[in-house]
Amino acid sequence: MLNIQKYAAIDIGSNAVRLLISNIVEERDKPTRFKKSSLVRVPVRLGADVFIKEQISEYNVNRMLDTIHAFKLLMKTHGVVKYKACATSAMREANNGREVAKFIKQKTGIQIDIIEGEEEAAIIAATDLQSYIDINKTYLYVDVGGGSTEFSVIDKGQKTASKSFKIGTVRLLNDMVKKEAWLELENWIKSETVKHEKIEVIGSGGNINKIFKVSGKAMGKPLSYFYLTSYYNMLQTYSYEERISILDLNQDRADVIIPATRIYLSAMKWCGAKDIYVPKIGLADGIIKSMYNDTVSSHTKLK
Repeated sequence: MLNIQKYAAIDIGSNAVRLLISNIVEERDKPTRFKKSSLVRVPVRLGADVFIKEQISEYNVNRMLDTIHAFKLLMKTHGVVKYKACATSAMREANNGREVAKFIKQKTGIQIDIIEGEEEAAIIAATDLQSYIDINKTYLYVDVGGGSTEFSVIDKGQKTASKSFKIGTVRLLNDMVKKEAWLELENWIKSETVKHEKIEVIGSGGNINKIFKVSGKAMGKPLSYFYLTSYYNMLQTYSYEERISILDLNQDRADVIIPATRIYLSAMKWCGAKDIYVPKIGLADGIIKSMYNDTVSSHTKLK
């Protein structure tokens, strides 16, 4: 007996808005499979507004509206039976964030849930992360976003500490992260990992996914601290335009990839990790899994 249903997750981040549509495959006497069917990414970059002017501009409100409307049509076309839309730090910090969510709900019928950093980390932890973890090892999980980065310490398969920091790629591009924020992060990482003899890092986010793809490494193999440092130094020898034309990076990736790599390298340095694993999972994957397990609210009707 085979049962297949389609779930959708909308991740409204500070750098981009993503739609993930997954097939939920249920088969008798077999574990449920979550198979990605479609992934669409639109670089709205809400954080460029919010972190400077503290609100979402009319221009980006209209871009958001068009994006969510397009996502709704895609979900209907795919036959999605359950969906959830989550917004993170940009909409969380915007003075008009809740007003924009209400406006989009009125125009599209799509409910946007603005979630806190701790809930974001919890949803990400609901992914298939366990399948990448060695029960005998200790990991620092680092999920880099445009407005914030979520950190979790995982020891013997269990999360022992978790915290969200307002250090993200879009903030760094706009020179909005003070030295004190870096110091607070360094102290937190060191205090939470010093008790463990050896730490390995697990990285998630579009930038580390891109770096992993460029590396040509086989899935499941880590990137070394040396490789990531070399890549970081290489990126800085190219101009923004050259990163697009020569390195073939998308224009909305070519600028944020440098601050993102800095965050991953800093985390590795402060916990003493020599390797970073890249399982290619994120918030959208966690939303899908959490909906299936009924640990978050979801919606079933696309009017």
